[in-house]
Amino acid sequence: MKQRVVVTGMGVVSSLGNDVQAFWNNLLAGKSGVSYIEAFDTADYPTKIAAEVKNFNPEEFGIDKKEARRMDRFVQFALAASLNAMKDSKLQIGENVEADRVGVSVGSGIGGLGTWEDQHTILMEKGPRRVSPFFIPMMIANMASGQISISTGAKGPNTTTVTACATGTHSIGDSYKIIQRGDADVMICGGAEATIRPIAVAGFCNMRAMSTRNEEPEKASRPFDVDRDGFVMGEGSGVLVLESLEHAQARGAHIYAEVIGYGMSGDAHHMTEPDPEGAARCMQRAIKDAGVEPQAIEYINAHGTSTPVGDKSETTAIKATFGDHAYKLAVSSTKSMTGHMLGAAGGVEAVILGLALENGILPPTINLDNQDPELDLDYVPNTARKAGIKVALSNSFGFGGHNATVIMRKYEA
Repeated sequence: MKQRVVVTGMGVVSSLGNDVQAFWNNLLAGKSGVSYIEAFDTADYPTKIAAEVKNFNPEEFGIDKKEARRMDRFVQFALAASLNAMKDSKLQIGENVEADRVGVSVGSGIGGLGTWEDQHTILMEKGPRRVSPFFIPMMIANMASGQISISTGAKGPNTTTVTACATGTHSIGDSYKIIQRGDADVMICGGAEATIRPIAVAGFCNMRAMSTRNEEPEKASRPFDVDRDGFVMGEGSGVLVLESLEHAQARGAHIYAEVIGYGMSGDAHHMTEPDPEGAARCMQRAIKDAGVEPQAIEYINAHGTSTPVGDKSETTAIKATFGDHAYKLAVSSTKSMTGHMLGAAGGVEAVILGLALENGILPPTINLDNQDPELDLDYVPNTARKAGIKVALSNSFGFGGHNATVIMRKYEA
């Protein structure tokens, strides 16, 4: 018998706040987290804006100062969000859950890019003897899951997914399946990213993938708008604590929502350009896995990156999946406020999905001032909306044609 899987804890580190309530309040207020980049001098860069995490101090989350120095920024984000999610869930490993029944799956699209960049500079300027002995364990993408396990004592399944911008959603979907089949009672899962660095911004700039609306940072990320000109890079982490319903009920846990479906697919198409057919298959597989009719879906938290090609592709995929029902459901892109958090996006957006279901409020797509006439769905423009939704879906699509979809429903015993 398959286990039912529920969300019992949430943690967020983002440009809109480093605790879930502040983050949610800012989303519903339609606040943008985008501003001028402070991490480095952008004088020579076409893009000068990003959704940076400001005033982040790992010690405030209970992370040891000495240990934090041995972690890349993306690992610090992941651990901070995970510790907050565990605190929110009121789980205590060794007391109300056995250590070997708690697993971790927190991925990153790129991993420790900042550490790589810093240590490469040292190598070039000072020679190989000056490269840190912590370089490799700080940089590798699996160290988020590793450090979370070390810090919490979780001894169950421990893994890392790297599927670019689909990473967070794949990590959550895979964790859902691990619990569903009985290999763990609890999974700490999501994504983390910290790529607001010179080399990453230069690379994306030279791809012409990012917005250059530098004169209006807060209005630069504008999914589905006719004047969208590229994505805005974000950073941070989003982590869920997933738990079998039986285990959650036994300890009287607060339940935000229930995870009921997961789908994934590959485009087999292009390195960077999406194929709507692949995205449609992904959503269709998630719907089949959830055991619901397409008409049951009432809200989609879209991948919605604010790129001309991406937003059109996703809209086409939604229409292909839902037919006439596509015009009856609500779709919004919270990347209009958080920026595109790359490997962390799916984790953060799963948090948003759970909160939308619990609170009956849909976060808006801000900066949707002149909707692209080719994109004619209900994108919840500019203002949050009360809606007593019962079933909702979140999409994430990554370079290489990696697609992931999770479906949640409002929890009912």
